[in-house]
Amino acid sequence: MSREAEEFRVGTEIVAGVDGSPESLAAAEWAAREAEHREVPLRLVHAWRWEPLDLPLVQDQGAQERAAEEVVRAAEARIAERHPGVAVTAEVLKDTPVPALLDAQHGAGMLVIGSRGHGAVAGFLLGSYGMQLIAAASRPVVAVRSHDDRAAEPPTGEILVGQQGTPEDSEAMLRFAFETAHARGAAIRAVRAWSLPSLYAFSPASMRLADDAGGLLPFEEKALREALAPWRERYPHVPVTEHVELGSAGQVLLTTSGAAQLLVVGRRAKRGALGQRIGSVAHAALHLAPCPVAVIPQG
Repeated sequence: MSREAEEFRVGTEIVAGVDGSPESLAAAEWAAREAEHREVPLRLVHAWRWEPLDLPLVQDQGAQERAAEEVVRAAEARIAERHPGVAVTAEVLKDTPVPALLDAQHGAGMLVIGSRGHGAVAGFLLGSYGMQLIAAASRPVVAVRSHDDRAAEPPTGEILVGQQGTPEDSEAMLRFAFETAHARGAAIRAVRAWSLPSLYAFSPASMRLADDAGGLLPFEEKALREALAPWRERYPHVPVTEHVELGSAGQVLLTTSGAAQLLVVGRRAKRGALGQRIGSVAHAALHLAPCPVAVIPQG
């Protein structure tokens, strides 16, 4: 196997969460295509746990268990019919959604979930659990919209990836983007957004670095080239476009995502007063990007 092939065959499988909704079926379809590209198995999972209600209602545990099993079997049959070359399995995980999917990620290359599209945080698959999962996962999580026709068709367009900070800061995102582009035979657009420093951010040392590069814009362009260099060497056949633009990272990524087949962003989860937060760039991408979004945990 070539070095390039070894690079993108990371993880023993792709895991997709399904619950019978159009959103989760779109996620399963996207995951099946990615499994085809990467030549890895696909595992479909549905989280269900018997939790009787304290109400005067007839509650049939057996019927609910059979319904949960039917969810994954129906998704499995759909994928097996449409993607006969993919080794697909299906399983009911007897736990609540977030712990179940976080446990399922071990040994996987990525998790794939559905998104109901534009709207509130609760619009993701499994309700608010989707955001909790993205914030806590140690593997890349891909959110796929149900109305996105690109989830059900061969992908076209570029892989769009955001690069910020040092090469080490963006290593995980660039790795995922190059692996995916190589697997799909796609091109990459690497975006680095920058802003004019505030008066208090100026210092002789920082200005000397900018002056050595020929100015602030050349300094940012040089930083992007240096971050991309090792990945271009590993994947010499992947076309790369460098895109450096003045503006906020979220704004620049969204304005360039219209023709993308996938947007790759990073996240460093932080705990706030309302729980886990994933950062403004990932938050904006998940809510507003028109294409599937891969959120990659950083460091």
